[in-house]
Amino acid sequence: MAQRIEIAIYTDYIQLDQLLKRANVVRSGGEAHVAVEEGLVSLNGVQESRKRAKIRPGDVVEIGGFIIEVKSM
Repeated sequence: MAQRIEIAIYTDYIQLDQLLKRANVVRSGGEAHVAVEEGLVSLNGVQESRKRAKIRPGDVVEIGGFIIEVKSM
């Protein structure tokens, strides 16, 4: 079963690589970039290929056994 993580942001968006680091599902930006390049990340159910995609409140990112839900503050 996937682990759900809620991340609250104060801005209009957060970049995908920054989100993965903030959620502690990767250790570095480089590791985030590799995960995206290898097709391991999906945004709202669709494979995401942009390392710096703008993730907004309401979006759901999946990587490995994690589901990251982005909320606004």
